[in-house]
Amino acid sequence: MLVSTDLTTSSPAVSEDTLASSFATSYAGVISFLAVVSEGSFAKAGDRLGIGRSAVSRNVQKLEAQLDARLFQRTTRSTALTREGELFYQNCNPGVERIVQALEDMRELRQGPPRGQLRICSTTGFGRKIIAPLLNGFYAAYPEISIDFMLKDGPADFTAERIDVAFRDGKMDDSQIVAKQLIPMQMMVCASPEYASAHGLPCTVEELDVHHCINFRLASGRVAEWEFKVSGVSQKVTPKALHVFNDVELVLQAVLSGHGIAQLAAYQVSELVRARRLHVCLPQYAPNDRGHYACYLSRKQLPARIRVFIDYMTEQIRALDLQCATEVVSLPFCP
Repeated sequence: MLVSTDLTTSSPAVSEDTLASSFATSYAGVISFLAVVSEGSFAKAGDRLGIGRSAVSRNVQKLEAQLDARLFQRTTRSTALTREGELFYQNCNPGVERIVQALEDMRELRQGPPRGQLRICSTTGFGRKIIAPLLNGFYAAYPEISIDFMLKDGPADFTAERIDVAFRDGKMDDSQIVAKQLIPMQMMVCASPEYASAHGLPCTVEELDVHHCINFRLASGRVAEWEFKVSGVSQKVTPKALHVFNDVELVLQAVLSGHGIAQLAAYQVSELVRARRLHVCLPQYAPNDRGHYACYLSRKQLPARIRVFIDYMTEQIRALDLQCATEVVSLPFCP
């Protein structure tokens, strides 16, 4: 028996059933669609949703039929959004995120202490030296919150990688991201006492050309520039390097071994400067502080697990004595 879809002629019971069926199909299709986008494949989306790959595919196909649009370009090796799929994702994802957020907020109100999983991302150097050692205290304070911690020097994709909090060097230029400064990010040119005794130290930025410089290669593959402020004007240079590393800890170890000089962040070298294991040169040309930031997606209400984590890390990091600008004036930066 055919059922009319004309709401003006259908009986109330038939209209309600049609609407309910349409809503159920749309809801399952949208959830499956978003899971495929997030996970990158139908199989992984099925695993995340707890249903089979074929069920995910059927849900998406029904949604495509409703929309009369193809949302994915599918091959045996890859799944990519079509132009229509990209537009649909941009329009519906914020609404679904708000629903999920509302559910989480209500659940947290009823369940007491903050709980759940946090996915954290940090630049490699700052994450290893600063964030990781502080996690033990956080575990003790909030035992019902689990941490998925990732070290990554490249850009953080909060949506695709489901990142809750990212620790970055320098503020992120994204209106959808809240960036809370934790501490300033001082940059210092450092050398070991052994290197200073053998080669002296530069007194001007131009003198870097005659020194053994050690550079840091960014995740993009580009070599990081050294930043200075000369006569009130910001200046960036890429000195000729004796060695180049893509890990800041390796750069620091090379400097400590006397192989050359490098520009390093204060959080890496503050203890070594105070212990006189490193000399600081060119302090008169130190650049403006860039800042270390805790970044998270902008939303009206933060889940309790994210809020307590940011508050805890902010308090603990600011309590660390990671700045050493006041100590460098007494160090022999120019022989």
